[in-house]
Amino acid sequence: MHRPAPNSPWLAGWRAARANLVPGSMVQLAMLALMLAYFHHEPTREMLGRLAATKARWGFTYSALAGVVAGALLPELLRVIAFQRGRPRRRNLARLAFTVPFWAGMALVVDQFYRWQALWFGDEATPAAVIPQVLVDQFLYNPLFAAPVTVWLYDFHNRGGRFHPDSLTARYYRDRIVPTLFATWAVWIPVVTVLYTLPEPLQIPLFALALTLWVLIYTWMSEEKPSGSG
Repeated sequence: MHRPAPNSPWLAGWRAARANLVPGSMVQLAMLALMLAYFHHEPTREMLGRLAATKARWGFTYSALAGVVAGALLPELLRVIAFQRGRPRRRNLARLAFTVPFWAGMALVVDQFYRWQALWFGDEATPAAVIPQVLVDQFLYNPLFAAPVTVWLYDFHNRGGRFHPDSLTARYYRDRIVPTLFATWAVWIPVVTVLYTLPEPLQIPLFALALTLWVLIYTWMSEEKPSGSG
């Protein structure tokens, strides 16, 4: 029986998925608890309804700010507190100069994508609406856009403003993006299932809650030197 090489992207993806099991399970359980509370606990439903109303009033501005706070500011603050003993460094500002516009832009893309999904498949908590949204999200949008763009731009940042010379090759996709997809699917398939079960105005606010933990995970992944890379 043929076994994959020790440094194959499939094994790298599997290891990443396993490494994310505990933190990924925590965010999944939190999202599941919020979904159940929304449908069965009136005070939670009212609180989340107010959050959705704020999102509806602010529109894309809310999404951009949520992306910045969840994807850039809060993870960097947690990094300073947890890993730098509360001492900010110049590198934190350099990282924010990249992550603030990146996550603001990605949050705007996600907001528009969620709106399109609601138009294409409906905004009801039914299998006929939720399942196709999850499949399109995770197996079209993610491998064709979200994962490549995230890997390319984080790699660009980590290389000091230089793209990897092979970044547009099939080998780069296999070696760098495929492992990211495995890690993403392990965390986000359950999360987006919950998101698409909820009304569209609530999806971005709760996406932002899940995003904070994922960015911490992905930042760790992206800064790990791949085996055998130059």
